Amino acid sequence: MRKAKIERKTKETQITVELNIDGTGKYDVSTGIGFLDHMIEQLSRHSLIDITLRAKGDLHIDYHHTTEDTGIAIGEAFAKALGERKGIVRYGHAYIPMDETLTRVALDLSGRPYFVWKVEFTKPKLGEMDTELFREWFQAFAFAAGATLHMENLYGVNNHHIVESCYKGLARALRVATDIDPRKSDEIPSTKGTLGGSL
Repeated sequence: MRKAKIERKTKETQITVELNIDGTGKYDVSTGIGFLDHMIEQLSRHSLIDITLRAKGDLHIDYHHTTEDTGIAIGEAFAKALGERKGIVRYGHAYIPMDETLTRVALDLSGRPYFVWKVEFTKPKLGEMDTELFREWFQAFAFAAGATLHMENLYGVNNHHIVESCYKGLARALRVATDIDPRKSDEIPSTKGTLGGSL
């Protein structure tokens, strides 16, 4: 089983993440930010990655540090659980419709972090959460996980649907990319023989 536990403590946040890539989508999430909890629960449920997360942050200031640091912590736990990434399919993508919204997510678990974000919102907040913080979460996850991640909302009106389709898209792309390829289960999926580093 590909499992990992990460504890991240700074002057701004204290976060513990336990993660199981070969799980069933069980989650137990508490960040102090209701909408963020809901999105991480969607990530777990649709990727089948078990996630237990506890975060305490400086929410009296704003939600930025807690949002970004949970992305970092989950990404670090994910990278640790993947190990040397032997046998994984490596690539994954998803098109996620949610009512009027359609979002495309493409992912390469290359070990080389890169992030492309083509998502716009028409409201500054969803509940109490600033919509600009979602970009920070996905970027933090991608860089900590060692993933090349491209996200694009092709169209949509409802901001809640747009955000949720991004998290579900990442979840489904991860579910494909982390699967073990039965034809190459003992090999790293790269002609270099290793993942990460330069192109």
